[in-house]
Amino acid sequence: MTKPRIEPAEPPFTEAVRTTFERLMPPGVPPLILFTTLARSERAFSRFMAAGLLDKGPLPLREREIMIDRTCARAGSEYEWGVHIALFAERAGFSKAQVAATVSAGVSDVWTARERLIVRLADELHDTSTISDGLWGALDLEFSGEQILELILLAGFYHTVAYLTNGLRLPLEAYAARFDSQASEVR
Repeated sequence: MTKPRIEPAEPPFTEAVRTTFERLMPPGVPPLILFTTLARSERAFSRFMAAGLLDKGPLPLREREIMIDRTCARAGSEYEWGVHIALFAERAGFSKAQVAATVSAGVSDVWTARERLIVRLADELHDTSTISDGLWGALDLEFSGEQILELILLAGFYHTVAYLTNGLRLPLEAYAARFDSQASEVR
């Protein structure tokens, strides 16, 4: 088990932090190590939570999770990828092959044409920090402007999450999925 570079905060938590944990976590599931680590600085914690994109936005859960999972895999955040696979893959309707495709090199044929565009976008943003004209044209035909903005924001936010989870060397959550149980990583 990895020792984190900054130890997570321990209870008792402030009322604001505790309320946020109760809102975010399923009943009986302790707060994520990422959340308790951020709670060491209530300012950082509240800013991080304000930037979250897990609410009902312009994208269906499935499309949101494709972007999040692919971004986390590409950024090497086994911590966050594993949490999202454990908590959302079934709800998003992912097959085992689709879960594996989130960490596999290349764009897999397990996705619909629209979903492949999301994977391409995650890869292109990760590799180049921009969007080529060809991909933009394809996205513009398939997604609304609000949905494209959401996809870009998700990629950026989950790169930030990857910087936190990797840079702090957070230990993996016990219930989370692992990269090594999937196809070869794409990093």
